[in-house]
Amino acid sequence: MKNGIQKEEKQGLDLNLLERMKKIPGGLVIIPLVIAVLIATFFPKAFQVGGYVTALFYNGNAAMMGLFLIICGSSINVKQVGMPLYKGITLTGIKFVLGVVLGLAVGKIFGPAGFLGITPFVIIAALTNSNGSLYISLSSQFGNATDTGAISLLSLNDGPFFTLVALGATGLASIPIMSLVATLIPILIGFAWGNLDKGFRKACSAAQPIITFFMTISIGSKTDVKTIITAGASGIILGIISVSTAVLFFYVFNLLLPKKERNAMGAAIGTTALNSAMTPAAVAEADPSMAKYTEMATAQCATASIITLFLCPFIVAFFDNSMRKRKAGIYSVEGWAADKAL
Repeated sequence: MKNGIQKEEKQGLDLNLLERMKKIPGGLVIIPLVIAVLIATFFPKAFQVGGYVTALFYNGNAAMMGLFLIICGSSINVKQVGMPLYKGITLTGIKFVLGVVLGLAVGKIFGPAGFLGITPFVIIAALTNSNGSLYISLSSQFGNATDTGAISLLSLNDGPFFTLVALGATGLASIPIMSLVATLIPILIGFAWGNLDKGFRKACSAAQPIITFFMTISIGSKTDVKTIITAGASGIILGIISVSTAVLFFYVFNLLLPKKERNAMGAAIGTTALNSAMTPAAVAEADPSMAKYTEMATAQCATASIITLFLCPFIVAFFDNSMRKRKAGIYSVEGWAADKAL
């Protein structure tokens, strides 16, 4: 009887979709994202039929993010608290500094109007923040627990705060303490539970790819192809500029890390946050002189977020693959030398 059951299990249909997606660079992010964007474009009401469908696939990002942060917290070893904090501060700092420097440089060279319709204002708005959801999704595939834990600090740039600071719009520049606290609480819950219960940590590890998949769908469900058309070439160029910074972040971040912690996750902040499209309006409210740029800046930031959302995973995957090959080469040389010595 037992052999019969085993034979039936072997003959059952198993497409192994999850494992196949993992083998594609950034597959757990790119595939659900493409699916969601295509559905949102051609069937715009599909995610808004109400009930559980809307709750999960359209409004579910915040809840899924909270659950994902618990899972992330569970994987952090109690002996590694210092490194997530260091990584979070470092990533946030280099992202902010580069965004401000590039924005000020454009303003100095081209003036307030910028170039090709891209103003200094929109460059700072797009480059001083990063897509936190994409970062933690990529950390599950290309990073480790300390990279994931860095989101507690990195999440500070996922919004208008640093843009307002950079532009001197002090009317709304209040430190979002509660936003930081709200991000830290689920991580701390997972951290405490995971360090007290190995079974919970193991269960979270198994659930992580599934949460990543459905969280990414909820991100893409609010986006469609029409957004790219609205902003035109300027939005695409802004997106390319933003995602190109991933290369610089990769090298700078790894220079600031000990060798054993180096990986491709520095490139994962070469993005523009999905909610950056709301930043221009917040800036215009603080500084009315920026209001004339708001409409175009909103479309440009939205387009840049889409461009970086699609391209950044491939850049991270490229660096991850390069580092793996390099490490494999080093180990093979060391092994050859050891064999020769024998």
